[in-house]
Amino acid sequence: MAADQGPSPSPRLGVPPSTSPAAPVVTVAGPRVHRAEEVLTPEAVAFVVGLHRAFEGRRQELLARRKARRDEIAQSGTLDFLPGTADVRAGDWTVAEAPRALQDRRVEITGPTDRKMVINALNSGARIWLADFEDATSPTWENVVSGQINLIDAFEGRIDFTTSAGKAYTLRPAAELATVVVRPRGWHLDENHLLVDGTPVAGAFLDFGLYFFHNAARLLAKGAEDPNSGPYFYLPKTESHLEARLWNDVFTHAQAQLGIPYGTIRATVLIETITAAFEMDEILYELRDHAAGLNAGRWDYLFSIVKNFRDAGEHYILPDRNSVTMTSPFMAAYTRLLVQTCHKRGAHAIGGMAAFIPSRRDPEVNAAALEKVKADKDREAGNGFDGSWVAHPDLVPVARACFDAVLGERPNQKDNPGPSEPVTAEQLLDIAGAGGTCTRAGLHNAVQVGIRYIEAWLRGLGAVGIFNMMEDAATAEISRSQIWQWIHNGVVLSDTREKATADVVRTMVAAELAELRAELGEDAYAGGRWREAAQLFEQVALAEDFADFLTLPALPLLG
Repeated sequence: MAADQGPSPSPRLGVPPSTSPAAPVVTVAGPRVHRAEEVLTPEAVAFVVGLHRAFEGRRQELLARRKARRDEIAQSGTLDFLPGTADVRAGDWTVAEAPRALQDRRVEITGPTDRKMVINALNSGARIWLADFEDATSPTWENVVSGQINLIDAFEGRIDFTTSAGKAYTLRPAAELATVVVRPRGWHLDENHLLVDGTPVAGAFLDFGLYFFHNAARLLAKGAEDPNSGPYFYLPKTESHLEARLWNDVFTHAQAQLGIPYGTIRATVLIETITAAFEMDEILYELRDHAAGLNAGRWDYLFSIVKNFRDAGEHYILPDRNSVTMTSPFMAAYTRLLVQTCHKRGAHAIGGMAAFIPSRRDPEVNAAALEKVKADKDREAGNGFDGSWVAHPDLVPVARACFDAVLGERPNQKDNPGPSEPVTAEQLLDIAGAGGTCTRAGLHNAVQVGIRYIEAWLRGLGAVGIFNMMEDAATAEISRSQIWQWIHNGVVLSDTREKATADVVRTMVAAELAELRAELGEDAYAGGRWREAAQLFEQVALAEDFADFLTLPALPLLG
């Protein structure tokens, strides 16, 4: 039954006594999803509940530690490398050797786990597909559960998809398919549709747990004939090495519970928070038996800077988002440190997202997108990265050519140590050195992107093309956090000399809704969730208290 046909009775699933001294009451409170019983088996749910009972206390402690650290940053106005872990940074150690499937990662494509995307991503020609349950997925219960079903069907070779117009999508031969690397949700997100003794489980436990339970043994069994198989993960929103340690303990627990050899899991950590940038060595060290590399998650990284230094003065005010490029001094320092750290430790350094969307209808837009992506990937390959991300299949050949030109037949360039000069805390925090200005045009773009993305997210879409860019939750976060920062720091817009205020933003929001109504027509506008989106956007951009993530107040609005 479709997920929008109303909630099902809430089944109570008893966990076998062997997994807990006191069996909890487990409630599946989500609406009905077709074939959910294939994923939410009593055994699979018990496995997830076991993760919850073993590690939920530590997750909550780490979330509290995030708030405490943010308070420290607000008071000090700065960050530095941790003195207590200097021996880790100075030590002579490396991570475990990458499995064959993760040796060559020159092009990775990202996207949600809907059925069409699963097929297109696996067929794309990319070496890796990041199957995303996080920023590119709106976590409706339908999306969360059906995404797991789609992955199982793909591994079993039985996935297909036909559009309403009759266009059919099927998988290519297994040898031509991308390796799947799953990104579960970050530590901060709850899954309100699965409760243990009335408490929601972490989205991370559910996404990781269901995928690992159903597919780890399946992937290992296929490994003899398919070297692209293995339980591999991307870890998002990590803010410290202690959070990486928790993931490592989750991996160790999960492998032991299912009889999977220790070290089978491999994880790539997104360095997409400013605090994690100061702990790259420590994060790899905590995960060293399970680590595969680090990724430069550029969009969330910018959001994290704004979030953590939002009230630290004009030095940390981020200019128009589109004016901050990877050649900005503080971003170049961040990527240089990532390559240095990874290659010193025998790990892969993976570049960031090319968010430009090619157009098959507009040659001019298409040419501009391809040119920008080529320049971005040429820079990353030349700077020592081993691979990079794209958001669209048409960009795979462009990125591959850039890395082919540098790598040739080599699978990676981990033997390239990167520039020898050390990266300093001052360089990582030199936001003012980026140049650029805060403009009314930039403010207007932030309003447009924020509202349009949130409206799509509320309808269950997590990756959305807006103004020829692929937007996800990370870019929406930049939009609303910049507005908050500009208003609370009294920024004067350089192109109009007016002050950024809540009233200016509200006027823009109202004008945007009117333009959307005219553009879409009355019926289409009424069929969307535009007013809810605008209200939520104003809440997270204009409220006195800064919401850590816009998805937190948004979650209750999802199905």
